Amino acid sequence: MGDKVYVTRPFLPPLEEVNQYLEKIWADRLLTNNGRFHNELENKLAEFLNVKYVSLLANGTLALLLALKALEITGEVITTPYSFVATTHILWWNQITPVFVDIQEKTCNIDPVKIERAITEKTKAILPVHVYGNPCEIESIKQIAEIHNLKIIYDACHAFGVKYKNESIFNFGDISVVSFHATKIFNTFEGGAIITNSKELKKKIDFLKNFGFSNETTVIGPGINAKMNEFQAAIGLLQLKYFNSIIEKRRKIYNYYIQELNEIKGIRTLTITKNTTYNYAYFPIFIDREAFGMTRDELYDLFKCYNIYTRRYFFPLISEFPVYNNLPSSDNSNLINAYKASREVLCLPIYPDLNLTVQQKIIDIIKTRK
Repeated sequence: MGDKVYVTRPFLPPLEEVNQYLEKIWADRLLTNNGRFHNELENKLAEFLNVKYVSLLANGTLALLLALKALEITGEVITTPYSFVATTHILWWNQITPVFVDIQEKTCNIDPVKIERAITEKTKAILPVHVYGNPCEIESIKQIAEIHNLKIIYDACHAFGVKYKNESIFNFGDISVVSFHATKIFNTFEGGAIITNSKELKKKIDFLKNFGFSNETTVIGPGINAKMNEFQAAIGLLQLKYFNSIIEKRRKIYNYYIQELNEIKGIRTLTITKNTTYNYAYFPIFIDREAFGMTRDELYDLFKCYNIYTRRYFFPLISEFPVYNNLPSSDNSNLINAYKASREVLCLPIYPDLNLTVQQKIIDIIKTRK
């Protein structure tokens, strides 16, 4: 059977390099609250990503939560049902009504045409997701937002390092949110960030993530504890050191999948948005049951027989969960592409140290169906 192969395996920097940072943390005895590694990582990320302001947080979900708080969003927000459930959970936590619209079949991103049709007098913002790190139709979404005076919060949790037209994907919209969870291509074990070009928003977010304190005795609003600690920041600094080599390894694995799978009848791969510098964060395939001769779930189960654990990202749709399925926008007849993708998608293993022998075994299972 061999060792278990998972859809991802986090990159970890050399332990001796981690220990060097730990020694400095132990010497400083400053574990959180804007320690030196926290501040260094914010500055280095802003430089590396070519963005103006980065605010580090304990995780990506809190980053989404605070992004909505910082922009004071209320009412309804238009979003996608084809994402990890946290995208919609943060709307619920902010007492905002999610309005689901369909996705584009080839990119799996939210459909701008459907966005415009869903706007009402209660709509205050759009929450698109760069699914699999694949950029949304940024220009169209921006135009819609400007016409209707809406805010744009991009869930860019998959999109670290992605560029669109040679510019960081994080420079679009009012706010972009990124996750540094262990499963992401850039990880701090747990962690995340809010990225904005507004100095005022950066300041507001930094207050909100520290209980609303603006100084030792003044609380400007009902904040929360969402700070990134020094250990997380130290891991981030080390991850940044190796990031370009990680991307190069992922690129080779991604391209070999494309080479071997693109001609298989009944297998479709993701269409990457034009003018994109991609990060190779995921490798989803979409299985046409009739043409392939096997359902997605049958292939999923077959892989398990070989100790290979693929993932059905994203199944079921967020709109199908009991907490959301009573919303008018959750009707699957209005979410045709999203529903179809959720029943066909299978994300294959991709991570920097996935060796060619294991990757070839994955490909051979798909080719032979046995």
